[in-house]
Amino acid sequence: MRAESLEFLRAIQETPSPSGFEQPVQRIVRERMKSVADEIRTDVHGNCIVALNPTGSPRVMLAGHCDQIGLMVTYVNDEGFVHFESIGGVDAAVLPGSRLTVHTAKGTVEGVVGRKAIHLMKAEERDKAKVEMSDLWLDIGARNRADAEKRVAVGDPITFKLGMARLGRDLVASPGFDDKVGTFVVMEALRLVARRKRTCALFAVSTVQEELGLRGARTSCFGVDPQVGIAVDVGHTTDYPGAEKKGLGDLALGKGPIIELGPNINPTVGRLLLDTAGKKKIPHQRAAAPRATGTDANAIQISRAGVAAGLISVPNRYMHTPVEVVSLSDLDNSAKLLAEVCLQIDGKIDFTPN
Repeated sequence: MRAESLEFLRAIQETPSPSGFEQPVQRIVRERMKSVADEIRTDVHGNCIVALNPTGSPRVMLAGHCDQIGLMVTYVNDEGFVHFESIGGVDAAVLPGSRLTVHTAKGTVEGVVGRKAIHLMKAEERDKAKVEMSDLWLDIGARNRADAEKRVAVGDPITFKLGMARLGRDLVASPGFDDKVGTFVVMEALRLVARRKRTCALFAVSTVQEELGLRGARTSCFGVDPQVGIAVDVGHTTDYPGAEKKGLGDLALGKGPIIELGPNINPTVGRLLLDTAGKKKIPHQRAAAPRATGTDANAIQISRAGVAAGLISVPNRYMHTPVEVVSLSDLDNSAKLLAEVCLQIDGKIDFTPN
């Protein structure tokens, strides 16, 4: 991966963006893309819309959501311990012993997730398989409630401690790859398209609040009003011990983007993705999506009178944990595939299923 692109990826990974609190990451996106885009705007919902040739035709939208799962301060007890609830689908089982960061109006506050030590648990507590969020708390080192409330407030968002680590030559680990890699890929694809002759109007959208129900894709797609919309999200790999391949397929890191196929995908868009990957010799994987996907592609497909939707998934190991793992080469190939597809879309292609 080129150095400038890697720094962009690192910058958004090390910047907080829990659902509803995406503004810091969107500022990075706007700054990075201003030298490339013909137009950049942020809508009232917070979606960042970066456009090339915005008056052209047909209108193509690429969507990757920049929000990450997180937590929110709900209560501070008399002893100064902070209680929280999830923003999005946080698995309480990964929280005990985690380092978290509270993002306050005054800056960041570090803390650790506490839980009753196993030595002090009753037998029935030790045997309980499920970890309940109500049994956990955040220790920020406060002496009491008054001390804690000088530093944090109810409603402050919380993330896993942010950062990106290299694992070998091609893999990186970080919280929030779901789905800041989507934002990364759609912006990289637009950057690649900008260098070349194109016909379509291209809109790369860093969407918000996907983790709360695809909310940013709904509003941004309505506003952009595209004829074609391709979402980029993450997909579960099955390349780790004990993975079940029967339901998800044989999917691995480093083997290229996952092209999803199913009722959420327009047949012409699906074929265009597959044919382009083959023609351009871009490594890729196929996956079955037999129902509406839990991604921005779902919202895009049924916006207004309907949109020809597609979905590329970036292979992701350990999704919704503090150590999500992705491949840098998969990110490069995802952006390359999207760019090559967009360069082929013109007014001559009929996306109506027939």
